[in-house]
Amino acid sequence: MARMPATAKTTLQRRVAEHHKLRWPQLADLTVRWRGDYAYIDAVTDDSEVWQLCRLRWNGHHDHWQFATYLASRDGYEVNILPTGWPTGTPEDAIDCAAGLYLADLTPEPAPPKD
Repeated sequence: MARMPATAKTTLQRRVAEHHKLRWPQLADLTVRWRGDYAYIDAVTDDSEVWQLCRLRWNGHHDHWQFATYLASRDGYEVNILPTGWPTGTPEDAIDCAAGLYLADLTPEPAPPKD
């Protein structure tokens, strides 16, 4: 596995910030921490409480990050499957899955229009 390029970090930071504005504006912030090829995404509430949400692992493609959910009961991360049924996906899919679980927002995506 190739090391994560700096452009991947920059792109992920931008995507997380944009997704925060579009999908999770009730949060004060979505932050990204780095360790090796892993990105850790945390939610920050208006009262400055930090909720660890998920970990993404660089797989060499901007839309195929491995997803791991933070488990408070273990104080660690566990690799998981996204609601799409895939073990990898976009950062936005991972954020929505983890934040939906931890922040009790399980709003489904709108169904596509029927023909």
